[in-house]
Amino acid sequence: MNRVVQRTMIVPNMHLLELEAPQIASKIRPGQFVIVRPDEDGERVPLSVADWDKEKGTITIVFMEVGASTGKLASLKAGETVPTCVGPLGNATEIAPFGTVMLVAGCYGIGSIYPVARELKKQGNKVLAVIEGRSSFLLYWLDKFVGLTDRIFSITRDGSQGLKGHVSRLAEIINGLPSPPDRIIVNGCTYLMSHTSEITRSLGIPTVVNLNPIMIDGTGMCGVCRVTVTGKMKFACVDGPEFNGHEVDWKEFLARRKQYMDEEALPFRRSEPKPAIHKEGKCQA
Repeated sequence: MNRVVQRTMIVPNMHLLELEAPQIASKIRPGQFVIVRPDEDGERVPLSVADWDKEKGTITIVFMEVGASTGKLASLKAGETVPTCVGPLGNATEIAPFGTVMLVAGCYGIGSIYPVARELKKQGNKVLAVIEGRSSFLLYWLDKFVGLTDRIFSITRDGSQGLKGHVSRLAEIINGLPSPPDRIIVNGCTYLMSHTSEITRSLGIPTVVNLNPIMIDGTGMCGVCRVTVTGKMKFACVDGPEFNGHEVDWKEFLARRKQYMDEEALPFRRSEPKPAIHKEGKCQA
C-alpha cells in the first residue's frame, strides 16, 4: 500500500498526486513512469512521474482525469492509500550537454517534462521551454520552470497568453531564435508530439517524444503498448517510452490510442439510458 500525501486539482481536469514511495523515489530518473492501481478492483494506469523527493520518500504525478480509473485517482484524499504503485519503469531520458535544448509540453506533459528541464540545466545546457494549452488558465507550473529555463514561450488557442494558436506556431518560434536548438524533447498529447515531429523533421532538428500508449503490465509481456518505429515493432514500456519522433508511425499510434476512447468515457454516461441487449448479446443500435 502507498499512502496519499496529497491530491489536488491544479487546473481544471488536471490533478497532482503525491504518494509515499521511498524505493521508487530513490531510483527514479527523468522520463520514467510508474503504474498505479487506484483500488483493489482497478486497472493498472501508467503515469509519468513529474517530481520526487528522496528525503521524504515521495513521488509526484500530474495526470488528466479521462476515464473511470483516473476518476478514482482524482477522488483520493490525503491519508488514503492505493494498493499498487510500481516503478520506476521504462528508460530514462538521455541527459547530456547537448548545447541548446527546447522542451515542448502541454497538458500532463508540462508536469512530466519538469524533471527533464532540471537535469538538462544541471548539465549546463541552455534550456528553452514552449508551453501550450487551450487557454492561460490551463497553463501550470510556469513559475517552477523560471529558474530552470533561459526562456519560456507560451502558446494558447484563445490567445489569452503568449502566441495565439497551437503548436503549429513552433516553426515561427524556432525561426526567431539566433540559432536552432540542438535537440527538441516533447511531452504531451499525441497531436502535440506528432505535429511537433512533423515541423522539426523539415527543420532537421533531432526530436525525442515520450509515447503514452495503452499499457497493462509495463514489462513487455502483454504487448499492448506496441508501436512501430522505423518500420519495426517496439514496446513503449521497455524499449521506450522515448523514441525518435521522426521515426514513429503516428497514424498507427493515434489509431491505437483511440481504440478504447468510448470505453474510457462510458462510466461518465451513467445517467444516459442503457442500450437494449438482444438475446445473442449484441447491443441494439
